[in-house]
Amino acid sequence: MLPGSDSSSRVARLAAGAAGAAAAGLVYSTVIERNAFALRHVTAPILEPGSSSLRVLHISDIHMMPNQHLKQAWISELDSLEPDLVVNTGDNLAHPNAVPAVVQSLGGLLSRPGLFVFGSNDCFGPKPKNPFKYFKKDHKRTHGEPLPWQDLRAAFTERGWLDATHAVRELEVAGVRIASAGVDDPHIERDRYETIAGRPNPLAQLRLGLTHSPEPRVLDAFADDGYDLVMAGHTHGGQLCVPGYGALVTNCHIDRSRVKGLSRWGASMALHVSAGLGTSPYAPARFSCRPEATLLTLTAVPNGGGDVDIDLTLPSLEVVTS
Repeated sequence: MLPGSDSSSRVARLAAGAAGAAAAGLVYSTVIERNAFALRHVTAPILEPGSSSLRVLHISDIHMMPNQHLKQAWISELDSLEPDLVVNTGDNLAHPNAVPAVVQSLGGLLSRPGLFVFGSNDCFGPKPKNPFKYFKKDHKRTHGEPLPWQDLRAAFTERGWLDATHAVRELEVAGVRIASAGVDDPHIERDRYETIAGRPNPLAQLRLGLTHSPEPRVLDAFADDGYDLVMAGHTHGGQLCVPGYGALVTNCHIDRSRVKGLSRWGASMALHVSAGLGTSPYAPARFSCRPEATLLTLTAVPNGGGDVDIDLTLPSLEVVTS
């Protein structure tokens, strides 16, 4: 045997093993996990004492392409959950011809009470990006081609969903009186909180804020005005996560511990961030962060009030199957 040949072959084997593991990880994240849609269940005591419970389905970041039939079929089954209220926090589109696919997928959910705000990818198409830009929270943003958000808005509102963008909306669902308001996407600085500023109706049993990107300046404003819960999306839960560590980035200014799920913001407001159902077509991968929708069961705060601890333990995921 030639001197050093054993060492060289060992290095070659290690390199081949590393390359094989990388290839397997790429296949898993782009083919398997990004299509492993899951339903997250959360229960939280948020409503005014004495209120009936309220089942809220939170959908976000669908990023629909016309040919994503598996995703479309999975979303269409969510209506079987029979939620009392549907909340959609934006980024529904990833293609100019995707509006019909989104509307058809949501199907019966559009006949249920619903609230929505849009994100930047409802207005502008995706573009290729350097992935390392996501590690810089204030990187320069460029927009892709305009998307037909007006058509999507018309389809939603014609079916009865309420656009909460820079508007105060009040409704009663399942015996629960809701005061809600939302802003346009803070990620591209389209939010104008001053248009909805002020304390919501004190007679409401749930004071609900909506935003696509959970930017702290907006969350602070909702908290200062006395909202009980803010719902957001945008983060994709980190999208590519490290097992045992979690998300590497949030793509906004919140910390990694709040990148998905339920947490507390301030003294008395809850924040729910959806990990979303899709990805950009230019970054079609998820790792250790399955695409998801969330069914939140909101219950009454126990009599006596006071601060209620929010359970930060991530609930188990349940796959919805046909």
